[in-house]
Amino acid sequence: MSTTSRSICPAVVDADDLDRILALAEDMTDIREAERAHEEMTLTGRTPVPWDEVKADLGLE
Repeated sequence: MSTTSRSICPAVVDADDLDRILALAEDMTDIREAERAHEEMTLTGRTPVPWDEVKADLGLE
C-alpha cells in the first residue's frame, strides 16, 4: 500500500529482500557521491589522483 501523504506504515519484509534493498541504497549513495565528485572536478578543473599514487602515499604498496 502506498500513500501520497508519506505516512509511516510498518511492513514485514523478507530478510534477504531487506539485505538487497540496503545494498541497493548503499550503491545509490556511492553513485551520487561519484556524481558529486565528478561535478566538482568539472567545476574546479582538478583531475583524479591515480589509485597507484594513493596506495603509495598510504604505504599500501
